[in-house]
Amino acid sequence: MSESADSRTITLNFNVGVLGHVDSGKTSLARALSSTASTAAFDKNPQSRERGITLDLGFSSFTVDLPDHLRDSGGQQHYDSLQFTLVDCPGHASLIRTIIGGAQIIDLMMLVVDVVKGLQTQTAECLLIGELTCPRMVVILNKIDLLPPNKRQSAIEKMTKKLHKTLERTRFKECPVIAVAAKPGGPEAPDTEEPHGVPELIELLKKQTYLPQRDPGGDLLMAVDHCFSIRGQGTVMTGTILQGSLAINDTVEIPSLKVTKKIKSVQMFRKPVSAAMQGDRVGVCVTQFDPKLLERGVVCTPGSLRTLYAAVISVRKIGYFKGSLATRAKFHITVGHETVMARVMFFGLPPVGASEPPSDTTPSTSQPCSLDLPFTFERQYFYQDKYETGQREASLAPEPEQWALLEFERPVTCPSLCLVIGSKLDTDIHANACRLAFQGRLLQGFEDKGYAETALPRLHIYKTKHKEGQVERVTDDYTVIGRNLFKKETNLQLFLGLKVTLSTGENGIVEGGFGQSGKFKIRVQEGLSPETKQLLSSTSKKKGKGGSKGGPTIEEEPKTDSQPVSIHLHFKRYVFDPHKKMVQS
Repeated sequence: MSESADSRTITLNFNVGVLGHVDSGKTSLARALSSTASTAAFDKNPQSRERGITLDLGFSSFTVDLPDHLRDSGGQQHYDSLQFTLVDCPGHASLIRTIIGGAQIIDLMMLVVDVVKGLQTQTAECLLIGELTCPRMVVILNKIDLLPPNKRQSAIEKMTKKLHKTLERTRFKECPVIAVAAKPGGPEAPDTEEPHGVPELIELLKKQTYLPQRDPGGDLLMAVDHCFSIRGQGTVMTGTILQGSLAINDTVEIPSLKVTKKIKSVQMFRKPVSAAMQGDRVGVCVTQFDPKLLERGVVCTPGSLRTLYAAVISVRKIGYFKGSLATRAKFHITVGHETVMARVMFFGLPPVGASEPPSDTTPSTSQPCSLDLPFTFERQYFYQDKYETGQREASLAPEPEQWALLEFERPVTCPSLCLVIGSKLDTDIHANACRLAFQGRLLQGFEDKGYAETALPRLHIYKTKHKEGQVERVTDDYTVIGRNLFKKETNLQLFLGLKVTLSTGENGIVEGGFGQSGKFKIRVQEGLSPETKQLLSSTSKKKGKGGSKGGPTIEEEPKTDSQPVSIHLHFKRYVFDPHKKMVQS
């Protein structure tokens, strides 16, 4: 919402993301739609101008009369006009991080498809980003001027049918598809020829608008996409308010630089305003700030953003991702407006009917799990070598009961509960494969650089362990000597008092070591059964009576049908327990 100082008209700002494959004609379309270009619009990047491809988020806008359906639903706020802010996102595969940055501020997505080429890898990735970040979409079939006039209509119909089939399983099924030629003759053609279908597209966009949920409350968070100085005025930061509001004379923080500045003036598309709120696209002027220090980033209420070294997130695999999600693997993590490498550890609730339930002091988690269990430090979690693929892989499933610990290679600054997307951006750019791997929400952040010592021990993620050895012989009815459960160098003190089970059914306790070779003594409180003693006496080695000291011994052959008695030790170990204790229930 903006109120211009001179005319007192109140404008509703509506952010439309223009996404699509490289060279699908997104920038030409945005240019055809726009009347006022903001400072960031249409590729300020020189590399992009040379190649004719958008490399950063371009912004531009156009204003139309307020549609009737918004006039009646404004609530207490009565708007006079509707401003479409077009966020032109780049289509290069390597620049997906920029797209994700742009997608977090979008109310409606325009997916631009080259009518000749159809859906391409990046188009599919844009579609996924849209599903994660945006409630509505319009598909635009561009470059219809390249189709032969006599086959144009049938080609458009065929492509529309194909797109609707692709979109059937997404949240955008039955979304409108419209055909246009944003720049007839291509980018090099003179501007004399009028675009085709653009007035119809504007009408369609007007129909698709709704009153976005704008909340002026809470801390300010503004995504800055451009920064420049005006002589005699100060430095202007342009961007979109993601949450909260701002006004002249407010103090804001640039968290990446740890500096605060006072707002001197505010503009919305070259009109001065006194204040702006969530969803608005603004230019904010501050003094005594070098614009070179902040080209892109965030500005916020002082102290409201946190700089994190690690985080716990909810996690859900993106169905189109064909790679594996393995613990200890590194992914590109997009969080807030940053993309950073992080090492990932997946964890979930203990398996139903887990053989090693939690100890008595913690809440039981072996009951069937519901999907909406929140993350808490009080709960026990089960370590996963990789993301457990279940039935909830569809991109619109309810909150999963799977989480991940992310350990960032460098600290990131972000708001709490923000969207997190994990990608494999180092996958071959030309490979026909989706590189978006998982998504989730940031649930818990660790701000202490020494989080591994100070915070992670509170995270009760355990692994179950199973060791197996054999009974070597019986010393009395209550004691057996075991072997092959521990290595020679193992510190047996750590295992004293742990419970073991014999394959014959008796329970015992590790009582101590026996000799120097890793053998150990087990105390069987209830005593060995006669069957077990019989079995063990038939398998143990006996010295022959004729063996003199130092002389040869005659060993009795074990019975061929007998089975050695095995010893089983089950315990769990908490991944972040500094003492590496073994725990049994």
